[in-house]
Amino acid sequence: MSTKQSKKLQNCEEQCNGTLRVSIRDSGESQSPIQGANISVFEMISGEWKKLDIEPQINDEKGYVEFVLLGGDAHEYGIAFKNAFGFQKEVGKECQSSDELQEPFKIGCNCIKHINFKVPVYLSMRLVTCGPGFEDLSCQGILAGQPASLQVSHNAVLGNVPIKLFSDQGRLSAYQSVVNGNERIVDAPFTNTSGMDGLLRARAFLQNDDGSSITAGLESMVRRSVLNVDARTTTSLTRTETSFTEDTSFWAGIRNNAEALSFNNYLSFMDWIFCGKQTPRELSQFETDRYEEKNRMWRDKLLKNRFLPFTDSDAYRVIKAATEAFVMVNCGVHRNDLQPFDPARDEAYLNRRDLPVPPNGLSQAFNNDYLVGIDGNGDVLPYLAVIRRKLPDIPIKIKPFEDISPIGDADECFGLLQEKLANPCLLELIWSYWHEEGMLVQTTNTITRRFQNVRSSARDPLVNLEMDPLRPLNNVLWGYIQDEQHRLTVNRRNYEYDHHYGLHLEGKAVQNFRPADTRSKFLEAFHHLLRLCSVFYKQDDDTTIKADAFPVLNALKEIHLILSQGAHNQFGDLPSTARIEMLMQQWLLARPEFRELLPTRIMVAYPEPWMDRVDAMKKLQGWTDTSVLHFRNLGMFGEQLLLSIRWGHWSDEFEPVKALNWARFFRPQTQGYIHAYRAATGVDLSVDLTANVPVDSTLPSVLLQKRLASQQRAM
Repeated sequence: MSTKQSKKLQNCEEQCNGTLRVSIRDSGESQSPIQGANISVFEMISGEWKKLDIEPQINDEKGYVEFVLLGGDAHEYGIAFKNAFGFQKEVGKECQSSDELQEPFKIGCNCIKHINFKVPVYLSMRLVTCGPGFEDLSCQGILAGQPASLQVSHNAVLGNVPIKLFSDQGRLSAYQSVVNGNERIVDAPFTNTSGMDGLLRARAFLQNDDGSSITAGLESMVRRSVLNVDARTTTSLTRTETSFTEDTSFWAGIRNNAEALSFNNYLSFMDWIFCGKQTPRELSQFETDRYEEKNRMWRDKLLKNRFLPFTDSDAYRVIKAATEAFVMVNCGVHRNDLQPFDPARDEAYLNRRDLPVPPNGLSQAFNNDYLVGIDGNGDVLPYLAVIRRKLPDIPIKIKPFEDISPIGDADECFGLLQEKLANPCLLELIWSYWHEEGMLVQTTNTITRRFQNVRSSARDPLVNLEMDPLRPLNNVLWGYIQDEQHRLTVNRRNYEYDHHYGLHLEGKAVQNFRPADTRSKFLEAFHHLLRLCSVFYKQDDDTTIKADAFPVLNALKEIHLILSQGAHNQFGDLPSTARIEMLMQQWLLARPEFRELLPTRIMVAYPEPWMDRVDAMKKLQGWTDTSVLHFRNLGMFGEQLLLSIRWGHWSDEFEPVKALNWARFFRPQTQGYIHAYRAATGVDLSVDLTANVPVDSTLPSVLLQKRLASQQRAM
């Protein structure tokens, strides 16, 4: 050596020596040593730093380098390093990476001095395993067979440092490197963990361009999945599984529409529009949205176009227009964003019926899978698409006659209305038939005759009844009576009942009944379907057998054919007109003034407030003592059943899956109708087929008259 220090080292046996150990480590959690850095030792000579030309002894195992230097107070030293992943330290300058270093420093004779430097590599390793819900679970052992990956992170300031990963078990796939905030993360998934078991050792090696490197490692246990086998076994039987059919979405719309058209919902709407009350909380979202649509139709359209040629009848006119708006908005099943679907309630209903729920929801199934596109004029029900194909020569027109401009296209005067084809009004006249059999119309007519001071019979029980409690309703009743010439007569309804269903009323008001076209086979076919459903439900509840839905399918096809034969003439207008009129009658009877007029039973929990008024009138007049509740249920359930049959595309169906789903979906309605029919007429439609009892096809009006005669004889 050329310096004086070198000469002294040659005679180190005569000198006092000390040892300097220098390490450079990662300042992160791993504390791993940095290898390959260039470390230099300087000595302060005559006030200047002189670099010592001495080779260190490198101890890779312990992570430090060692210098043998002259010890004692006469020698002062300093340290510099560079090429430590881009970090460096100059001699004599303060270093934030080492708190214990103060330069110059001395080394005692025969002593060892340790100096540790830290650089911010922040190298860390971890195992990431996949949990039951495919979420990442860090720092947990690998479960053999489950996805797992090896993640290495370091300071993003270092850039994309080349990295090598090693594992003594399994194979690592291609690395993926991303920067997340201040760290760069390298993720290497295991290709397959099925064959891994026991202790897993993994290692990460980073090699920087300046020659420095760092190594980190981890150990983890690989667990095998354990299956606990219990000697006890539990066996359960479930009913037959079925597949989803798109018709289910249509049936859900029918059911929700029927609920939207209920009297309680109608009463809430009338209170909202006339009394300023809030919408009920229990309303579904689509029905809440429809309130504004009804209000718009009532205010902007119907009030401007509905007039009465009578004085002092405005109160009745606005009620009539509001009722029409309520029915017209609620009777359609697919009107843009007002479609009658309530995802939560609909899914719960299907689950109770053991029916599958479509993955994208009923609304998507209805719009995308059930409806059929025709002529580029929108989507329609499959049944109406068949009818449209039978009329290819008739064009589609957009506007009705009253909206056509005098200078508009002459072609608008001929064609099928797109609104009627794409959005038919889903109402059934059987609802009106059963409410009329329940004496709703007769009760209203009896009160209006007494209001006009007309005696109904020689012994009219209302003669001595004071009408003063109805004083607040005087003007509404006045308009109602004045408008009698514009309402449907009992004969018009009676002939239409017969045209649709082969049903008709009995009584003095419908004498000389001479229909031109009747559905004589409907009642037998419908009651046969209800009996077959009763048999099917018993089989479906027996989990040891597979219920046969073919008989139900054939009965549905038969009724669909019969109903379609009666869908002509007044079919498009009379059911909605009858519904509007009867809803208004129910609204009048539900007014609190009638509670003061008629001797009602307060403690009977009727579901709708007009019912006790009708039962009270029946008691006064000596009419049938069967509660109007059963007739209301017959109308409500019967309408839903017949709507699903009439508007469904049953004629070309040969697989029983749809019929099975129909029977399950409408089980509450079917069994509710069977019970209400027995309560009203005394006929049980659920008699088993093995009893060889023919289906009872006696007209309900005849059965009701027989029960009334029996009731009167017993009095």
